[in-house]
Amino acid sequence: MYAIFENGSKQYKVAEGDLVKVEKLDAAIGATVSFPVVLTADEKGIKVGKEVANVKVTCEVVAQGKEKKIIVFKYKAKKNERKKQGHRQPFTQVKVTAIGENTQAKTTAPKTESAAKKPAATNAAAPKKAAASTATKKAAKAE
Repeated sequence: MYAIFENGSKQYKVAEGDLVKVEKLDAAIGATVSFPVVLTADEKGIKVGKEVANVKVTCEVVAQGKEKKIIVFKYKAKKNERKKQGHRQPFTQVKVTAIGENTQAKTTAPKTESAAKKPAATNAAAPKKAAASTATKKAAKAE
């Protein structure tokens, strides 16, 4: 079974036991984090959309670090403009421990019928305004 989850505007394909580098998270090493699932697939088939609304990928934080340095070199010809910068993107390495239903979503209380029994609000003020305006028009014609 595998799942595709989203974090930091990126999507990752994972299975249980995989190590994945994701965008930097504010979580300590050893902490548990969960991510919303976009798609799941197993021997039964593929599930997307509302079918996976309650499914989460649970991961354990293994490490925090920075990627290998990349060089950003800006250059403008014939102007003697050169700018050299380095960048190291921070990341969090997580290990996927479980892919499955969110336990909090299962414990939600059923909806009550009191919302359905409330009467619809009516605009009782609108006819009064119309009646008042026609009465003033009739009075103006009488003069």
